[in-house]
Amino acid sequence: MMREIQDLKAINPFVGVHQYGQSVFGRPLVALCCGRGSRLVHVNASCHANEWITSALLMRFMTELSGAYTAGQRLGGEDIGVLLDTVTLWAAPMVNPDGVELVQGRFPHSHPHYRTLLAWNGGVEDFSGWKANIRGVDLNDQFPAFWEEECKRRNVVSPAPRDYPGAHPLCEPEAGALAELTDRLGFHAVVSLHTQGKEIYWNYRDFEPPHAENLADRLGAASGYAPIKLSGSDAGYKDWFIHRYRRPGFTVEAGYGENPLPVSAFDTIYAELRPLLLESLRL
Repeated sequence: MMREIQDLKAINPFVGVHQYGQSVFGRPLVALCCGRGSRLVHVNASCHANEWITSALLMRFMTELSGAYTAGQRLGGEDIGVLLDTVTLWAAPMVNPDGVELVQGRFPHSHPHYRTLLAWNGGVEDFSGWKANIRGVDLNDQFPAFWEEECKRRNVVSPAPRDYPGAHPLCEPEAGALAELTDRLGFHAVVSLHTQGKEIYWNYRDFEPPHAENLADRLGAASGYAPIKLSGSDAGYKDWFIHRYRRPGFTVEAGYGENPLPVSAFDTIYAELRPLLLESLRL
């Protein structure tokens, strides 16, 4: 992914590449900036390690979007030059790089942390179901939006492959860096890409703006995904964003099946997701 970002930047010099933090193991957390409009939209991917296909999906979109802008072409029927004169997209394509490496089987057994991870995974060497970061904290349970309620609901009190909210909100560098980036830039709307279910979650404890459901309907019409009014879930990134800013925030569950979704499903999922992401830039 980092090589692809370098290539994208070389071809499209107007794309900004910004390191906004580091993972637990010091990997760069990178955001791409595309556009020059005053309205700021943010999209992130791979908050959950076993949903890493979302990184590839978002990178494909960034490549096509920037390429269309450079060439003066349309994308999905949209005049990208006009669109990116009114909006700027900030994309964080991999929130959880350490976890993604673990799920993909690239974490070395010789690493001093491997035995700890193996114990947290119940002694199973197959880490394909791992959602958390490399310290066993679920990054989408890390944000200060009724975090204590999420702890009670999850009832997971120590590091685990999934559902452990951590010792306190934003204790993990990946979550803290994403929150800081959001606070610093003040996005007008955010989309967090997950898998799977072909659903769009748009509300949070009635803190969402009045037009949020209408915006979710537009995203649903573009993608074929079902807008869902969700309850009984707290401490996610879009929950925190809505609660803190009272602005539109969406969790998009792309594709359908069992995580991690197979690479063979990529083209089908992207065909659904691209019009949704283009529509998110019009919100």
